[in-house]
Amino acid sequence: MIHICFGLHDKNGLYSKFTGTTLQSVFANTASEVTAHILHDGTLTQANREKFIYLAGHFGQRVEFHNVEKLFAEKILAPLSEKFQALYSEAAMYRFLIPHVLPATVDKVIYLDSDVIVNLDIEELWRIRIVGEPIAAVPVSFQNTDVQAGIKRARKMFRMCEDGGVRPADYFNSGVLLMNLNTFRDEEDTLISAIESIAIYPEYEFLDQDVLNYCFAARALRLPVKFNRAVRYERSEGKGVVANKIYHYAGQNHVWSFNLDMKDAFNRLWMEYFMKTPWFDVQTIGRLYESVQRMHISLKNAMVQTSAVMSGKTRVFFIMPNNLEATREVFSVRDDEEIILDESDASLNKLIDRMQSAQGKKVFFIMTTNFPFDVLTEAGFVRGRDFLNGFEYLSEANGFPLDSHRLIKAM
Repeated sequence: MIHICFGLHDKNGLYSKFTGTTLQSVFANTASEVTAHILHDGTLTQANREKFIYLAGHFGQRVEFHNVEKLFAEKILAPLSEKFQALYSEAAMYRFLIPHVLPATVDKVIYLDSDVIVNLDIEELWRIRIVGEPIAAVPVSFQNTDVQAGIKRARKMFRMCEDGGVRPADYFNSGVLLMNLNTFRDEEDTLISAIESIAIYPEYEFLDQDVLNYCFAARALRLPVKFNRAVRYERSEGKGVVANKIYHYAGQNHVWSFNLDMKDAFNRLWMEYFMKTPWFDVQTIGRLYESVQRMHISLKNAMVQTSAVMSGKTRVFFIMPNNLEATREVFSVRDDEEIILDESDASLNKLIDRMQSAQGKKVFFIMTTNFPFDVLTEAGFVRGRDFLNGFEYLSEANGFPLDSHRLIKAM
């Protein structure tokens, strides 16, 4: 019997479909017997529970539910800072409760995040021998073709590596784990101590992942990258070909953040599995329609608002020099319209001075990435009256894809 686990916190009842889609991909590709353990809290609805049961039954597999909120939550949630609990879902910590939930006769388990697609037989991962090691995972550095570049990236992106707590070459992603439960059951005090120590520092952005790395990175068994392949690298390396791998839609490639461009092989892959789950039903279509309708109304309102804002005013553009020609073309900038280039730190002060002298007469289109809009509001300018985010007026034709995460979440 193969045992797999998920952590589930479903505040509005619409998150379970992501766990269900991952589970669909496991069952569809695996002939061996599988028991899926869903570690959840009181947010799991009866309707979603029934869909999980139906999904497992359709494939002749098993699903078991464990309400950790009633059983064990105090073991992990109590040590967490209030700030962490406000920023992150409790489900991020449920994987630490797996050794308490599963019976002692189960000596290993596969943990999966809900933003992965298992496009292979999960038994390939299950068969990997893990005896002395507490955990098996894919190091972040393995994602890059140039491993040295991957190590540099790990040092730069993960505070645990930057501070020297974990060697960048060892730091692993915790979205797919093969866990040696015999070892975990002996190291509860170590884990709790690490959680208490790390949770008080907000600069550690990935608490659950950092804790596991702090405790086990040096002793972890390194898995081949096929068992946790980041979609962002599959796309950036220009392959675009789906293979027998576990694909991780993490970060900006998260399954509820991706653009709905079905020409993308990895978007299609996720959607093909999702559409075969019990969560793709008539209610899904209804929610999609309502979301599109809200987006349509929002767009119409924005057009009316912009028309009112522009009445009797002229435009000024604050842009980066490398976007000069593109901005002229996209916005049909006239020769008599002013352009301020964001060339140095002094450019922001120049912009504010110009806005003060032209207040009420001009509207400023800000076309600079990571612009500190709060500086303008603190200076007394009003968004939607004195200035606009110019990027919001760009479309797919200008290289800015539709942000369709609201549609994905609504399904």
